[in-house]
Amino acid sequence: MPLEQEQEVGHRHRRFAFWGGGLVLALVFAACIAFFSEPFQRNYLYPFPYRSLVDTYAARYQVDPHLAAAVIKTESKFQNEVHSHRGAIGLMQLMPDTASWIAGQLDDPSYSTDALHDPERNIRYGIWYLHSLQQEFDDNDILALAAYNAGRGNVQEWIATYGWPKDFSDIDAIPYQETREYVKRVLMNERKYKELYP
Repeated sequence: MPLEQEQEVGHRHRRFAFWGGGLVLALVFAACIAFFSEPFQRNYLYPFPYRSLVDTYAARYQVDPHLAAAVIKTESKFQNEVHSHRGAIGLMQLMPDTASWIAGQLDDPSYSTDALHDPERNIRYGIWYLHSLQQEFDDNDILALAAYNAGRGNVQEWIATYGWPKDFSDIDAIPYQETREYVKRVLMNERKYKELYP
């Protein structure tokens, strides 16, 4: 191939590479904008099904609905048929023993383990339980969430062992890694729900 033709081909390849690379960058930029857009986040990253139920029971039991939504998102991603390997059931991943105790506290004689798959019952029980934990731990959401994940007995033991104050806020001091990560995830999700669903 003559030198002039080789140079022309080289110029064309460089022009194609320049414009092709620019197109790729533009597409990546557009995808990033779409990914971080409010509609995308609402529809795919932070949906809020069952919002009316969450709002109803959050108001009844004086729990921030964004916190309740964040617990559901973290526990089950809003899938009401979910079972954990430990036996927790439904949207708010309630253990059958805990749910049976809650049913007694709520004077609900119609409770059954199968009924925990009913979104309304699961949300009602879960939000009531979250409220009871907030009361037990003086409205400290970090301690209440830690108890939701690890059990109230463990949290009471940690308070006694480490001398945690009522205004405890050092999530990294929680002894269980799973619980530390759980509390951080719920609080991050709560912030997102507050941003997206004011």
